[in-house]
Amino acid sequence: MLYDLIILGGGPAGVAAGIYAARKKIKFLLLTQYFGGQSVNSASIENFIGFKSISGIELAKNLEEHLRAQSEAEIKDGVTVVSIKKNEDVFEITDSSGEIYKSKTILYTLGSGYKKLNIPGEKEYEGKGVFYCSICDAPLMKEKDVVVIGGGNSGLEAVRDLIPYASKITILEFSDNPKGDPSTYEKIMSSGKVSLITSAKIEKIFGDKFVNKIEYQDLKNGEKKEINVSGVFIAVGWKPNSGLIKDFVKIDKYEHIIVDHKTFQTSCSGLWAAGDVTDSLYAQINPAIGDGVKAILNIYDYLQNKQS
Repeated sequence: MLYDLIILGGGPAGVAAGIYAARKKIKFLLLTQYFGGQSVNSASIENFIGFKSISGIELAKNLEEHLRAQSEAEIKDGVTVVSIKKNEDVFEITDSSGEIYKSKTILYTLGSGYKKLNIPGEKEYEGKGVFYCSICDAPLMKEKDVVVIGGGNSGLEAVRDLIPYASKITILEFSDNPKGDPSTYEKIMSSGKVSLITSAKIEKIFGDKFVNKIEYQDLKNGEKKEINVSGVFIAVGWKPNSGLIKDFVKIDKYEHIIVDHKTFQTSCSGLWAAGDVTDSLYAQINPAIGDGVKAILNIYDYLQNKQS
């Protein structure tokens, strides 16, 4: 079967795109490993329009239900994409089950993965005191001292997840000031459990069977300092999952896919991208939904013009 469109990814951008594609009666397939994207890692999302607060798990469920309610939507979940090829005007996609699909167009919304520090001790103690998902692993830190690396929104959300469990939380931020939302920062600092160290570059993670200490450099004076901790939560942002197509689309120095921000077309004809995997300025849920919708509207026009 030759699809008009295959959407890759079940996060907010991909699901919004799928709903619009169904309403436009585009013959499409959506492939995803799971629904919700990065949002599933958030205990409480307070800036998703229409909800005062919603958990990432609940949002993912709502997204999936809304998409499945579209009778024209064809979905395959529980799989990852392992390769993408283009033969003239047709894309060939292979998933982790070995199945191959063909499509006239692709909307690529595979988001981002956790960015790592690549410092001594990080890999050795992953899962043994070094964590990336605070909503998953915060309960392991009950009555323990914890360091969160990163003062952006990812770091502040990690702190928020840890407050009910950890006895003391120290934020280490590389820059002179935290970069996250001021309202979230004020809320976590009012807990009495949180302290902030700025101009700090983490150098090494130590441990025995589990993490017991970190070393960082004070960038103001160059001095090396240590903190005794039982857990290190690394929240320094995300790395775009652009690897499958970076050889035939233009990407920026951070490996984000470069798109036309009016149409969300990439440099490869027939291939669009939306959400956090692109070079969009704002990596948040609401903009990602809008990006996915705009991409579908342009894909619809593209397919109509091809037929005429």
